[in-house]
Amino acid sequence: MSSLKIELVNPPRTGVETVLETKALTKRFGTLTAVDQLNISVRSGEMFGLVGPNGAGKTTVIKMLTTLMASTSGEAWVAGYDVAHQASQVRRTIGYVPQSLSADGSLTGRENLLIFAKLYHIPRRDREGRIRDALSFMGLTDVADKMVREYSGGMIRRLEIAQSMLHRPRVFFLDEPTVGLDPIARRAVWEHIRRFRANYGTTILLTTHYMEEADELCNRVAIMHLGKIAAIGTPAQLKASVGDGATLDDVFVHYSGYEIELGGNYHEVSRTRHVARRLG
Repeated sequence: MSSLKIELVNPPRTGVETVLETKALTKRFGTLTAVDQLNISVRSGEMFGLVGPNGAGKTTVIKMLTTLMASTSGEAWVAGYDVAHQASQVRRTIGYVPQSLSADGSLTGRENLLIFAKLYHIPRRDREGRIRDALSFMGLTDVADKMVREYSGGMIRRLEIAQSMLHRPRVFFLDEPTVGLDPIARRAVWEHIRRFRANYGTTILLTTHYMEEADELCNRVAIMHLGKIAAIGTPAQLKASVGDGATLDDVFVHYSGYEIELGGNYHEVSRTRHVARRLG
């Protein structure tokens, strides 16, 4: 295996509004450095992907940027707010869809959305309209009054996106949004993510270990490996940096030195099956 090469492709341009930025952002758990000196800058309206296998540090980055976890060192800003010192302002400007299930199966889709509308302090006079619009936008109107435990995995993920978009966030975080979904449901979620960004101009940070997903959705992609950024750029730039005919799978192998195992290791298989079982 060749040594890891850090290569920055297509750095942020001056004059373009930056809505998410980190400087030397680091998270350590004892002797383990999960995120190591992370420097990224995400532009307004961009869909930015953090790509890498489980354990690369992607979810830890998301948790720090959404104020769910304190960093060990470094700085981060979201929508102009300091993540460490202005956490409440950050939370009001973001939406977040975690890996774990966030919809309540014992409630209907509409009831789930009502709870989130209250949590986001959406005025009472606006709630019904926001919920109706979210259900329609995500293609859930016909099942709005069914129990969520009766939903398919793809429908649950669309409901979770609807929950997190009710307050029209400026920055939207999606942590492996299609893990455990079949290919048809995955592409349906992709289409709704695209429409959401196009309609609202929201900046999206997406984590995934599916290279095809990053290639399809993201304007720029950062390859993470052992807590570090190995390479960053548009999918086309990253593929060109490896060679003619290269795929993002080839890019990952080139910059990380690891082959992508489609079957995954025991931990990955266990986690994916657990999530898939919960999503139905």
